[in-house]
Amino acid sequence: MTTAFRPERIFLVTSLVLTAAAAIALYLLQATTLTIAVAPRDGTEPALIRAYAEALKTAQKGVRLKILPFDDVRESAKALEQGKADLAVVRPDVDLPANGLTLAILRDQAMLIASPAPSGITSFPGLARKRLGIVAHRDADLWLLKSLMSYYGLALQEGGTGPIPAGQVRLVPLAEDDLAGAFAQKRIDAVVAVIAPAAPMALRLVGTVQAASRTRKVDFVGVEDGPAIIERLPRLQAVTVPAGLFGGSPKVPEEEVKTVGASYRLMAKASMSRTVAADVTQHLFELRSRLSDATPAADYVAAPAYETTAEATSARLPIHPGAIDYFEREQQGFIERYGDWVYLLAVLGGGFGSALAWLRQRLRRLRRERIDVVMDRLLEILAEARGADAAGLDTLTGEVDALAADVVRYTRERETDTRTMAAVMIAIETARSTIADCRRMTGNATGGAAEPRRQAFRLSAAE
Repeated sequence: MTTAFRPERIFLVTSLVLTAAAAIALYLLQATTLTIAVAPRDGTEPALIRAYAEALKTAQKGVRLKILPFDDVRESAKALEQGKADLAVVRPDVDLPANGLTLAILRDQAMLIASPAPSGITSFPGLARKRLGIVAHRDADLWLLKSLMSYYGLALQEGGTGPIPAGQVRLVPLAEDDLAGAFAQKRIDAVVAVIAPAAPMALRLVGTVQAASRTRKVDFVGVEDGPAIIERLPRLQAVTVPAGLFGGSPKVPEEEVKTVGASYRLMAKASMSRTVAADVTQHLFELRSRLSDATPAADYVAAPAYETTAEATSARLPIHPGAIDYFEREQQGFIERYGDWVYLLAVLGGGFGSALAWLRQRLRRLRRERIDVVMDRLLEILAEARGADAAGLDTLTGEVDALAADVVRYTRERETDTRTMAAVMIAIETARSTIADCRRMTGNATGGAAEPRRQAFRLSAAE
C-alpha cells in the first residue's frame, strides 16, 4: 500500500506553508533599516541624527538608522549619489546629489554681517577696503562669502597687512573670545558669520558687536538684491532676520534684515518608496520635542516651504513625494500600504485551501480504489476456487490471507469507514468459506492448515 499521502505528511506540508506565511508577515512588519550619511563631523547635525536614531529605537518605530559619518558635506552628498546611503545630510550650495530629494530642513543659515553703529557699513559696497572678521567658518561659508563679494564687484583678500587696495575686503580669521578685543583694538571693522540667526552663537556674536558700540546699536549689511542673486546662485535661499531678534532695548535689529543663506537638509534618494520617506519625515517631526532634550539643534528642524504640490516637486530643490504625503496628511494606511500583499496572501490561501480539498478528495478516491481492488480480487477468487484443484486452493488460500493482512495494515495507517470495512470482512470470510467448501468437496485434508491463519486474522482485525 502506498504511504505518499499519509496524514502526518499532510500535517507537515500544512505546517510548512503556515510557517512560510508567518515569515512573510513578520518580514513585512519588521523595522526598516536605513543608512544615513552625516556631515560635517564638527557640526550640530551629527548630534541631532544620533539623537533621532536613538529616539526611533526607544519609541519602537518602524524605521531604524545606521549612521555613516563623514568629515565634509561633499562626502555625505557623494555617499547618497553613489548609493552608499539611503539618506544624507546635505548642504545644496556645496554639493547637491543628483538623486537627492528633500525630506526636511535641519538648519537654515543666514549670511550675517554686523558692525558697531554708527559704522556706515550697511551694504556690500560699503565693505570696500574694510577689515572683516570671521569666526568659526567652514570652506562652504567662505565660498558663499566670495560669491556675494564677486556679485558686488569686490574681491576677498585672505590675510595680508598694510593698506587695503580698492575693491577688496580683507578677511581676518578670529576666535570668538578674541572678537571683543579685535573691535576695541580696531583690527576689524565688522564681523561675518554664516549661521542660524536664532542660534546661541549668533546671539553672542551680535551681543559682542552691540557692546563695542557707544550707542548700543548694530549696523547690519542687507542683501537687497537677494532675488537676483538667487537667480544666479539657485541653490541659495532668501532669509529674513526679523526686527528685534537679538534684543529689545534698543531693538536689534531695528528693522528686518533681508539677506541670503544656505541650509542643511535631510535628503533621501529619489528611489525611496513614498511610504518609507513619509515615515522618516513623520517620525522626525513627531519626536522633535524629545530630540530637543538631547540637542538644541532639534529646535531648528523645519518643513521646506511651498504652496502647491506642483511647486514642491518642480522646485530647484524638489521635495520627496513621501514627505509631501506627510505634510499634506495624505499618508497611506495599512490597507493602502499592504493591500497588494494581503490580496496576494488571500489568493495563495484560497489556492492552498483548494489544493487541500483536492488532496482530500484524491485520498478518498485512492482509498476507495484500493478497497475496490481487494473486493474485485476476492470476487474473482470465489469463481476460481470452484474450479481449482488442491494445489490451486492452497494458492488461493495464501492470497486471501495476504489480502487480509494488507487490509489490516491499511486500516492501521488510515481512517476507514465502518461500512466499507464490514463489506471487506464479509468478502474475506465468504472467500474462505468457499475455499473450505471446495476442499471438503474434493476430500482434501489440507484445509485444516488454513484454520490457524483465519483465527490469527480474526485476532488482528479485532485489535
